[in-house]
Amino acid sequence: MLTVEIWSDIVCPFCYIGKRHFEQAGKQFPHPVEVKWRSFELQKDAPKKQEQDLATRLAQKYGKSLEWAKAMNQQVTEKAAHVGVTFHLDKVIPTNSFDGHRLIHLAQTFGLQDEAKERLLAAYFTEGKDISDHPTLVDLGREIGLEVEDVQAMLESDRYGAEVRADEQLASEIEISGVPFFVIDQRYAISGAQPVEVFVETLHKVWAEEHKK
Repeated sequence: MLTVEIWSDIVCPFCYIGKRHFEQAGKQFPHPVEVKWRSFELQKDAPKKQEQDLATRLAQKYGKSLEWAKAMNQQVTEKAAHVGVTFHLDKVIPTNSFDGHRLIHLAQTFGLQDEAKERLLAAYFTEGKDISDHPTLVDLGREIGLEVEDVQAMLESDRYGAEVRADEQLASEIEISGVPFFVIDQRYAISGAQPVEVFVETLHKVWAEEHKK
């Protein structure tokens, strides 16, 4: 079995697209693969409540016009559509993703990490939900099979905060500066939402090297 660690942020559109590319590659790879989602925050100090919408923030970040930002968002939306994901970037609520990452760590202890990751991405990019809002996170956790009491207790404490920071510290140590970032059996790294064939080729390469007779 190959182990693939994926550093990713819930509020990163290319992380969602990259997830789909990797899933498609997995269907073409005949051997078992274990995925471990690692936390990464594009903006650790992002406030939970933000006045600007996604397009305005993008325009200001790059010093471009609002029209340019909307065009960029449309391009990303079309890329997502090609892999079967619906983006409604005009409805996105920019916020802090820290508690969402904690929820993913909680879900991992119940074998529901991938389900949590998928649900949070869809909530943010498709449904326009506030993924920092605790009642919303409780509902999302319940939808994937977590007990409401477990999610509430986690959110009311600092549980899994250290795990989020540990993932980010490891990312810093191996010099990850952008996401998504895939590490296969601690041997090969793939940066970005690469085409499906890149993932397939790399998976086969690692498997072949580790099973040489």
